[in-house]
Amino acid sequence: MSKAGKTPIHPTKNSMNENLRASMIELLQKHLASSIDLSYQAKQAHWNVKGSNFIGVHLMFDRLHEEAEGYVDTIAERLTALGGQARGTVHASAEATLLDPYPLDLVDSMDHLKRLADSYAKWGGALREAVEEADEAGDDLTADLFTEVGRAIDKSLYFLESHFQRA
Repeated sequence: MSKAGKTPIHPTKNSMNENLRASMIELLQKHLASSIDLSYQAKQAHWNVKGSNFIGVHLMFDRLHEEAEGYVDTIAERLTALGGQARGTVHASAEATLLDPYPLDLVDSMDHLKRLADSYAKWGGALREAVEEADEAGDDLTADLFTEVGRAIDKSLYFLESHFQRA
C-alpha cells in the first residue's frame, strides 16, 4: 500500500523505489480523474451546443473529447506501469478531479467555448505544476508525460479561445 493507504502498489521490476512510485501514482491519480472529467465536459458541450456556428464547434467538441480520452489512457497506463491501481470510474473521477463542475444548463456555443476554455486553462496550470513535481521527485518519464499532455492542452486552449478572442 502507498503511505496514504489509498492505492495498492503492485509488485513490479520497475527500478524506481516504492516511495517514489507511490507519490507519482497519487499524482497521476489526480490527473487521471481530471482527464476523465475534461473528456466528459467536452462531450457534454458536444451533445448540447446550439448556435450559428453549431457544426464547427459541435465537431471540435467531439474531437476534444476523443483527444482527452487519449490522455486518460496515457495517464492510466503510466500509473499502472508504476504498480498503481487506476481509479478510473466516473464516480472516482468526480471525487478527485481538479476541475470545477461543468454547468449542465449551457446551450449557447460561446458559453460552452468559454467554460471549456476555463477547464482547459485550469488543468493546463495543474499539469505545469505536475511537471515540476515529477521533475523534482526525480521521475523524468512522468514529467515528460505531463509535458506532452500539457502541450496538447495548451493547443486545445488556443483553439477554444480563438473563437472569442479579439485583436
